[in-house]
Amino acid sequence: MPRKRRKKSKNYFTQDTENAIVLYNNTQDSELRSKIYEQEIHYAFFKLTENIIHTFKFYHTEVEKLEHLQHEIITFLLSKIHLFNPDKGAKAYSYFGTIVKRWLILYNTKNYNKKIKKVDVDILTKDTSSYTYEINDYGKKKDELSEYIELFLEYTTANILELFPKKNDAQIADAILELFRKRETIEIFNKKALYIYIREMVDVKTPKITKIADKLHQIFKSQYIFYLENGYAKFK
Repeated sequence: MPRKRRKKSKNYFTQDTENAIVLYNNTQDSELRSKIYEQEIHYAFFKLTENIIHTFKFYHTEVEKLEHLQHEIITFLLSKIHLFNPDKGAKAYSYFGTIVKRWLILYNTKNYNKKIKKVDVDILTKDTSSYTYEINDYGKKKDELSEYIELFLEYTTANILELFPKKNDAQIADAILELFRKRETIEIFNKKALYIYIREMVDVKTPKITKIADKLHQIFKSQYIFYLENGYAKFK
């Protein structure tokens, strides 16, 4: 039987959706569970996955149509639906949205790794700028940039508490530096995904991440220019 279509609405994931999920989890009647899912939950999950895919541009897939990818994610959501407990304070929209984003980050990283080996550190930019350190930045070879990154990591890691005296700032900086440390195995596909990745590690707001990233960017850029001109790094 074809799935019943719901009327289009911007508010696709409402309190009614959350109530339906709770009801779904609290009943053992398979026929009732199927009815609740088809009529109240499926559309919300479908739109949730669709919006997250497009908002954060999770387009590195192995499927021909994004609907097929959504089906995979929804299947995963159903395997986790029983874990949702509103008594713990989380809203269903945020709870399942987080699951979708984490799933897509891992999925996209895996697929992107198959295509190209690079790390986009676009996180080290201001919103109005576009600095991306890749293999040919400043016209230099990959091994030269790689050597500088190791020096940059050595300096910032050893002096992180001096550069960022506040504990929370140091944690954010370390999360950003972790992207450099894993640059051979991790692929970050766009700026929004990077912010998600870091927020998952340190649980802070985007403006705070940007502030710390700006400071690291200034250190990276100014010292890299010195390195290219003099053949060695001289961090202060």
